[in-house]
Amino acid sequence: MRNFSELSDREILALAIGAEEEDGRIYADIAESLRTDYPASAKVFSEMAAEESEHRRSLIDLYQQKFGDHIPLIRRQDVRGFLARKPVWQLPTPSINDVRKLAESMEAETQNFYRLAASRTSDTATRKLLGDLAEAEAEHERLADRLARENLTEEVRSAEDDTARRNFVLRYVQPGLAGLMDGSVSTLAPVFAAAFASGSPWQAFIVGIAASLGAGISMGFAEALSDDGSLTGRGSPLMRGAITGAMTTLGGLGHTLPFLIPNFWTAMVLAFAVVVVELAAISWIRTKYMDTPPLQAALQVALGGAIVFAVGVAIGSS
Repeated sequence: MRNFSELSDREILALAIGAEEEDGRIYADIAESLRTDYPASAKVFSEMAAEESEHRRSLIDLYQQKFGDHIPLIRRQDVRGFLARKPVWQLPTPSINDVRKLAESMEAETQNFYRLAASRTSDTATRKLLGDLAEAEAEHERLADRLARENLTEEVRSAEDDTARRNFVLRYVQPGLAGLMDGSVSTLAPVFAAAFASGSPWQAFIVGIAASLGAGISMGFAEALSDDGSLTGRGSPLMRGAITGAMTTLGGLGHTLPFLIPNFWTAMVLAFAVVVVELAAISWIRTKYMDTPPLQAALQVALGGAIVFAVGVAIGSS
């Protein structure tokens, strides 16, 4: 890997050509990934990809005039300090706002890099070349703003934001909420039954760990196998299964961990307090993301939790 300051004008221009090509492909990949749910934003990124391609062709023409037809392969990762771009397929599924911010940062960061590099070189030709590249990136940034204004009206942006929120709820909130509810409520009966039956916090802890892990594995597989997401739009089954399994386990562990405390009643009171917090969190999530009225959400969750808790206490005390 070489320092940017060590590159010749020929190598800098080759690097710029490769960077423009890479950014254009990133924009094209983003457009393709957005085409189904966000057609207006997909159009913006398609046009930006086309503009990157035009700038790349202009850079190639300039390179051929100066240095001939052979363009060495110089990539961002070959130059120390240069900005590397991850391929879109390596990124986790981003929200529409994340994608828009990514485009802004790509143009702004590359422009800043060229300006900084130009300020550090003493060669007039290199300074001019880097300055021209910085101006080209500034034009790209202004182009992105113009394309967004032309294609993303307030109505379209609002509709895309609604779609993004709906996808977030379907792919992350619902699986997580289902897991948290199952883990927090279903493990109440075995944990508190074991506590009252044995009078030993350690025995209750062992039962709680087994119940939490078992429920997490079971719920994770059930969610992952429920559908592949192709028709429902609920996203990757592996991701949903992992979220559901993790939240189920977390929900059970919350009121299990207090039983590590040797004193029975101290552990019991703390575990009960954790249950109250868990049920309050579930109610808040249902209110915020599922549009359930706050009082209705609280009563429904509290009633279910109270019934399961009572069953556990009754069985353990019998």
